[in-house]
Amino acid sequence: MFLTTFERQPGNWQESVDLCTFCTISLDQEEVFRTKVFDKSVCPFYGEDFYFEIPRPFQCLSFYVYAKSVFQRDLPVGKVSIRKDDLCKYSGKEHWFGLQTVDPNSEVQGKVHLEMRLSEVITENGSTGQHISVRIIECKELPLISGQNCDPYATVSLVGPARSDQKKTKVKKKTSNPHFEETFFFEVTRSYSRRTQFNVEEEDIEKLEIKVDLWNNENLAQDVFLGETRVPVKILQSDHIHKAWYLLQPKGNGNKSKSDDLGSLRLKLTYIEDTVLPSACYTPLCTLLLKSPDVKPISASAAHILGDICRERYEVVLPMVRLLLHNNRFVPFVSAVAALELDNTQEANTIFRGNSLATRCIDDMMKIVGKNYLSVTLKPVIDEICESNKTCEIDPIKLKEGDNVEVNKENLQGYVQKVFSSITQSSSNCPPLMCDVFRSLRHLACKRFPGDPHVQYSAVSSFVFLRFFAVAVLSPHSFQLRSHHPDPEISRTLTLISKTIQTLGSWGSLSKKLSSFKETYMYDFFKSFQEEKCIEKVKKFLDEISSNVSKESSGLEDAVVLKEGEVQKRAQGRKPPGMKTFKKRWLRLTNRELSYHKHKGKDADRTINVKNIRAVEKVDESAFNRKNMFQVVHSEKPLYVQAGNCVEASEWLEVLSQVSRCNEGRLATFHPSNYTSGAWQCCQSLSSNAPGCKPCTTTMLANLQLDIDCDREAERIFSLLSANDTKLQSMEDACASLAVYQGPQREPEEYSKFTIQEPKETFHTLKQLRNIMEELQRQHNIRNDVRQYGSLDNPIVGKTS
Repeated sequence: MFLTTFERQPGNWQESVDLCTFCTISLDQEEVFRTKVFDKSVCPFYGEDFYFEIPRPFQCLSFYVYAKSVFQRDLPVGKVSIRKDDLCKYSGKEHWFGLQTVDPNSEVQGKVHLEMRLSEVITENGSTGQHISVRIIECKELPLISGQNCDPYATVSLVGPARSDQKKTKVKKKTSNPHFEETFFFEVTRSYSRRTQFNVEEEDIEKLEIKVDLWNNENLAQDVFLGETRVPVKILQSDHIHKAWYLLQPKGNGNKSKSDDLGSLRLKLTYIEDTVLPSACYTPLCTLLLKSPDVKPISASAAHILGDICRERYEVVLPMVRLLLHNNRFVPFVSAVAALELDNTQEANTIFRGNSLATRCIDDMMKIVGKNYLSVTLKPVIDEICESNKTCEIDPIKLKEGDNVEVNKENLQGYVQKVFSSITQSSSNCPPLMCDVFRSLRHLACKRFPGDPHVQYSAVSSFVFLRFFAVAVLSPHSFQLRSHHPDPEISRTLTLISKTIQTLGSWGSLSKKLSSFKETYMYDFFKSFQEEKCIEKVKKFLDEISSNVSKESSGLEDAVVLKEGEVQKRAQGRKPPGMKTFKKRWLRLTNRELSYHKHKGKDADRTINVKNIRAVEKVDESAFNRKNMFQVVHSEKPLYVQAGNCVEASEWLEVLSQVSRCNEGRLATFHPSNYTSGAWQCCQSLSSNAPGCKPCTTTMLANLQLDIDCDREAERIFSLLSANDTKLQSMEDACASLAVYQGPQREPEEYSKFTIQEPKETFHTLKQLRNIMEELQRQHNIRNDVRQYGSLDNPIVGKTS
């Protein structure tokens, strides 16, 4: 998982040149994201965040800076390439990386499987010598060339100071995972007679190495270098078979140009890699965490302890929230921790304003559960604001020459009214789980402050307005409402709208005196909202999303866009003469239908009802000699689609599978290849209607927003607990001290950071956690011992020149 932001410093050679630049992110040589183009600056601040799951093995995470060209190909300015093993060194920190030259000989990826043997051979004339056999078995994950699978071949050489014997495999057509299965023999030392007792020149062995190069056959053009690996002959033992996977390396160890020649790129990376064990290993940990809502007091529960020892790390709460949500234990847990927080809240007007465990849990829950709710409620008006680009600045200091403050105020007021109306009329779309939480918060707040009639509303508005809608308006990119960060002028407009929505939604704000507003220029603007009907709309909305009364529903589910983007689609049915097999199309999925269009915003060429989808599965690379392909099997012919990259393919598969998971007539089997030349290429069945030859992927029956891998979340929790082992120990010590000492609490300062209401109960939970962690660590150690160096999952980084 990655979170990246960009900023670039100029290089010496281009300080006087205004460039329009953009950045791309690549897994090895596969681009997965790109930023917006930054106009005419050699010191651009891209300021974009990208979060994604990595769906396949990779060697390097690379960032490329390009200069945008209108009439020619975009010019690569430089790159930053970070090996997978080095990502942890930079995780969680901002760092300046020097840009390196984009050299074709350093653009490599993939791995090669080799088998080598050094043996003594007796020839027909009785002489003895040493020979080496090199068997090149296969390669994995070679790069695409111009978006297509390559035509790879390998050269195998025995190289040394005074020799270079080279041999070549056959070319394999249209594949990134070629199987060669070819063996080559080389003479290592000159032959000698047993009778002469000629000594083998051992220094030759020290200097010799096996060099394997991968190439793409270009026929009429120059072949493209794909990578190399070098294996010293001296590591081979006589008559011992050495068989291992090797990572392909750049030619000559890549380009080493100085970073200050091309400028620098500032990045912030967050990289998390988890080794997930079998489900049974996590059962004790999950059971203990899921018991948390029933523990009295709640502070002695495992889930509360996790939040307590990691309170300064916001991301800690997310895996725990996901686990509780998946098992329907979130509402009782968050109700208990909210009650604990309210016990320590002295003023009703400060209710749920801090960064507590309760507020963090509810924040994460709303982001997970409320994603589509935000999209339905805010996306149309956010799109209008970003695309119409009306000026809304009302601060006299920030007004530009020619701006009319009254026109700007009118523009801003129109946008605020649209956002406000969209929110206050959206109660029927509010997810039931959010309503359950708001209802609980309302009840708890009334119980804690029975004399305050407004607290029941402020307890809810502090979340739904301040922490949900207002934040989404301020940063639509972070909530997937926009694909990129808005430009500075639009961002300023959204900031003003967000501040207004916060104030309108804060219960009691509308009845405050206008002089209480911090910015004087907001004084006149807020006069237009001092109406009783605004207060009534907010009150009615909060009542509807938090009361025991069932919400009125129109009975019609709004169409929600779940995913859309550009893909390559294979023509359906028989291909007419001259028609391209694959064409670019805009694919759009809602909760009702899947459609494809010639361009974004155009009418649909074809629409498939989601209820008619019978399977969504990957397509073998060999079917069309293309990577990242999937198929949507519906009531007619399968729809074959190629996504732009592996991340996109994984996301399409996930969301399509989930939206169609409950359909009637779901298939149990599918064909992983295509039907051509009168037969299915996977199983050779002759009938186009023949049942599939491979079982369909099982899709968990879960809510679309709650498709959660519990094992993975449990592993994250284990990692977080392990990283905070010293704090767990300190908490154990504090519990032991408090349990023994019965007088006034005079614990050391570090003990006061923990919430310990019942020392004995908390200590008991901590001991259970400790035992579970020790067993999980033992399971990880066993797994690491089995993971052999040189295996497919743990290839050797070969020697480079």
